[in-house]
Amino acid sequence: MSDVIDEAIPQQLLAPGVKPGPHPTRRGKRGVSRRVYVFLALAVAVSVFPLYYMFVIASAGATAVTSIPPRMYPGTQFFDVAAKVFDTVPFFASLINSVFVSLTIAVVSAIMCAMAGFAFAKLQFPGRNLLFLIVLLTMTVPAQLSVIPQYLIISGLDWVDTLQAIIVPGLASAFGIFWMRQHMATTVSDELIQSARIDGANSWQMFWGIAFPVVRPAAFVLGLITFTSVWNDFMWPFIVLKSPELFTVQIALKQLQANRTIDVALAMGGSFLATLPLLIVFFFVGRRMVSGIMDGAFKG
Repeated sequence: MSDVIDEAIPQQLLAPGVKPGPHPTRRGKRGVSRRVYVFLALAVAVSVFPLYYMFVIASAGATAVTSIPPRMYPGTQFFDVAAKVFDTVPFFASLINSVFVSLTIAVVSAIMCAMAGFAFAKLQFPGRNLLFLIVLLTMTVPAQLSVIPQYLIISGLDWVDTLQAIIVPGLASAFGIFWMRQHMATTVSDELIQSARIDGANSWQMFWGIAFPVVRPAAFVLGLITFTSVWNDFMWPFIVLKSPELFTVQIALKQLQANRTIDVALAMGGSFLATLPLLIVFFFVGRRMVSGIMDGAFKG
């Protein structure tokens, strides 16, 4: 109570040498902010620790896994382990394949999902709601159930052991269509679309010239999410790819394991190298990704 009275009394009316106390509301806000920062710091530490421990094992050797107490500081063998990774499997070619496949799917999928989202959000056609419901229902189907029919289609097209067997099935996704449809519905003005239609613009002109520039941040976020998902995909590339020169980075990591034994340091070194490109991407575009998500959240 005295703090509130001191804060309410002007400085000129206080006796000499008496200073007003801190406002309890401000003090409470500082306490909450401090707890939030502590929680965020702990969350970051928990998230980064597996990556750091991979580097520790790769640089200190496999014996660091069984050492007691556990080793928590890096060693000096990382570059030797990295060189062994590149000598054991065609790791550089696998990185190039993963970059090509992931980037192609991310860019094309973002555009195609934006087109479908625009159609479901702003165009009127028979069966629109039913088709969108079917798209949403496909999100409930486990991906493993589609492996056999998808493989039969790829085999019938004679695409087994080719990169298009990975690229083509991933060029659109139900989640991407739902994501872009929601952004189109909340950020693109219906009046603007109607005005463009009155001026004679066709559907493509309305999409590319009006709607897509507005939802470009959301499309960028979708592309980045898709890039990460394709980069980390293991099951489908492992099924359709047979030639080592076509392996993606996740299949190359599988080849680092022997039949009965695993060189833990080698596996950890390969995993760390496979994660580095994602870290570089997020380092340069992470802020833009967060701003794109928040922009859609505020506008929605």
